[in-house]
Amino acid sequence: MAAYAALMPTKLGLEGSHDQIHRLRTTTSCMNVDNLRKDFVRGAKVDRLKVKGPVKMPTRVLNIRSALSFVEEKTGFKDFLHINDFDKGTILKILDRAKEVKALLKSGERTYLPFKGKTMAMIFAKPSMRTRVSFETGFFLLGGHAIYLGPKDIEMGKREETRDVARVLSRYNDIIMARLFAHQDLLDLAKYASIPVINGLTDYNHPCQIMADALTIIEHIGRIEGTKVLPLDLKLHWARLVWFYFVYFDTMMEIQVVYVGDGNNIVHSWLLLASVIPFHFVCACPKGFEPDAKTVEKAQQAGVGKIEITNDAKEAVKGADVVYSDVWASMGQKEEAAYRRQVFQEYQVDKELMKIAGPQAYFMHCLPAERGVEVTNEVIEAPNSIVFPQAENRMHAQNAIMLHSLGL
Repeated sequence: MAAYAALMPTKLGLEGSHDQIHRLRTTTSCMNVDNLRKDFVRGAKVDRLKVKGPVKMPTRVLNIRSALSFVEEKTGFKDFLHINDFDKGTILKILDRAKEVKALLKSGERTYLPFKGKTMAMIFAKPSMRTRVSFETGFFLLGGHAIYLGPKDIEMGKREETRDVARVLSRYNDIIMARLFAHQDLLDLAKYASIPVINGLTDYNHPCQIMADALTIIEHIGRIEGTKVLPLDLKLHWARLVWFYFVYFDTMMEIQVVYVGDGNNIVHSWLLLASVIPFHFVCACPKGFEPDAKTVEKAQQAGVGKIEITNDAKEAVKGADVVYSDVWASMGQKEEAAYRRQVFQEYQVDKELMKIAGPQAYFMHCLPAERGVEVTNEVIEAPNSIVFPQAENRMHAQNAIMLHSLGL
């Protein structure tokens, strides 16, 4: 700090522009005292800057990067903030990697340690059992060390500015995972951090959860991408080709995921996934509880997946491959819980609703669940419930995301 202060024009009265000062850069975060002269002659010039007083100055040009740069560039790293920040090929590649690493861990293999020597800072403005355990365990199993920072450890925007938190944590760690309330806090964190930032959840979206969900659907249905190869035989008559396209291909191509409940951050992430990967996504919610209109519009304009927003849960679940539910009142909305229970009564996933969906339909829930509220015990414990494989896949999907973000 003393060395930095010695270069500041307001403290020393150096004759020269701030840009000239800014061009003095060091490749390390602090100066080596061996580079400082014990005596300096009044009036001597250092790189066109005239020194007015007998101060200690370095003998060579220094690169003071961290003291004078407001935002440091990320080199070779990738944040994971929104699913639609990536193209279809990248998302599917991450999911394939998740399957590979999961199989490796399931086999008992413990020599694959890509995170060895790396540390992860985990910021939790919102507490969560699944998010903490899945990230911490996954990072550990692949050789890394995770540091938990709870709501009282970091109060971004209150006790300390987000940009300061980002730059400090970047110097101690290799990657940051943040589970926050305000989405803007996440964007600011990613802006000022010089290491990858992973979105562990915000009020706007929850991409890690939906990546785990997609992995679970692939494992149980065989695919998430809603395309099916047309059984094309060039010897077929043209009329039969037309029939195959309009009847077989058009009706069989879509995986249909039906979300029943509040149009919350989970829905936003499903919409963003449907803007990258083609499948049929339906959100059935009460009037006034629809997902963000701009996000719906963005997903529809992408022209990739089929998007529907409806207020009729029974009509929505017909033919569904997956019926998905979440709590009606999220963290921070508990004061609305009683009111929401009245409004959402027709959106409970029970045995009757699953019958309408059909025997092929799986039930999914991101947890924690309020049994007897948004879903009955009978449904969550049924053979076609894949809630707990879904919860397990949080760890495997997140491992693959972190590997991708770190370029490993």
